Amino acid sequence: MKKRRVVVTGLGAVTPIGNDVQTFWKGLLEGRNGVDLITHFDTTRFDTKFAAELKNFDPSIYIDKKQIRRMDRFTQFALSTSAQAIDDSRLNLEKIDLERFGVIYGSGIGGIKTFEDQNFNYFTERNPQRINPFFITMMIADIAAGHISIRYGLKGPNYSTTSACATSSHAIADAFMLIERGNADLMICGGSEAAITELSIGGFNSMRALSTWNDNYKKASRPFDKDRSGFVMGEGSGTIILEEMEHALDRGANIYAELSGIGLTADAHHMTAPDPEGYGAVRSMREAILDADLKPRDIDYVNAHGTSTPLNDVTETRAIKTALGEHAHNIHVSSIKSMTGHLLGAAGAIEAISTILTLKNDIIPPTINLENQDPDCDLNYCANKPVYTMVNAAISNTFGFGGHNASLLFKKFKV
Repeated sequence: MKKRRVVVTGLGAVTPIGNDVQTFWKGLLEGRNGVDLITHFDTTRFDTKFAAELKNFDPSIYIDKKQIRRMDRFTQFALSTSAQAIDDSRLNLEKIDLERFGVIYGSGIGGIKTFEDQNFNYFTERNPQRINPFFITMMIADIAAGHISIRYGLKGPNYSTTSACATSSHAIADAFMLIERGNADLMICGGSEAAITELSIGGFNSMRALSTWNDNYKKASRPFDKDRSGFVMGEGSGTIILEEMEHALDRGANIYAELSGIGLTADAHHMTAPDPEGYGAVRSMREAILDADLKPRDIDYVNAHGTSTPLNDVTETRAIKTALGEHAHNIHVSSIKSMTGHLLGAAGAIEAISTILTLKNDIIPPTINLENQDPDCDLNYCANKPVYTMVNAAISNTFGFGGHNASLLFKKFKV
């Protein structure tokens, strides 16, 4: 059976550097820094006092105020970016077969703020009557996908993915496979995360994963830099509408790019540390290239996972060099986490959007704060300035705790 081609026809984003796609993209090209001191809670007793929070986010633009009170922040993000993507796609839902339009939407952690609040409500008096009747439906990670489906009447495949930092890349990959094999014509996919909370920051501090560079926090997210000391937490959401190519052409859709290959692997090595040789990442990139029927020499750019942690950046560099061979030194690599922080389960979605816009505009966002490049990270990371160059094919990498690896290969669309 001939594979059906899958294209991107709608985008939505709320991020620490912009609450819509246009502002997000402009922020990336400007090298805008989304990191600042945490405002969500009192950080006096915390080792890390900074993160990449959203600025001036107003869910009431997209969601009824009564419904807002019944949703965790991560679901508010998801519905907001889905509304943006639907609008961007110029879909007429009255003319679409909604039984062939599905949703796969992920969150690495789900409604942790709701969990914290309701835990406090209960344990202050150990009184179950103090628990909010919407507690469960606000907290569970799949609820964002459910809300999106209900809002637009989408009756195709509908579920959530959870694979730590690879969550939304897996959502996009699953949506791709469903369209490719003919189970759906359209899919809303992506991820959302709102984990800048006391338990979350405290937990990542306890495992020593976060940077604690409080006296120079604007420069704390510094992928591939010798002085990197841990990742910076971010929050937000990214939504992509994938569509079968002929379906998109028939309705005259604006096509951003083609998703032509995916690679999904496991390290099977350690709960949090990557395989030292990066073999899982190597295989995920190679599988994506093979799936797209391309060669390593065809890749122009890698949107790196690039977390600014001591282990990841060296391992990913090693993996890129192994996967692409000598060609790795001819390409550009960058990490937008230097600007947005690490959005955990939403990272893959906003980084896929960045990659798609790179292909559309032939501009590669920079890696900011790269001042003292690690000698073990010896590729071209677009330090501190965007690069204007032709990009025909690009890989977006995400690697998660648990050894989950996902690589998405996008290319310029040609009929």
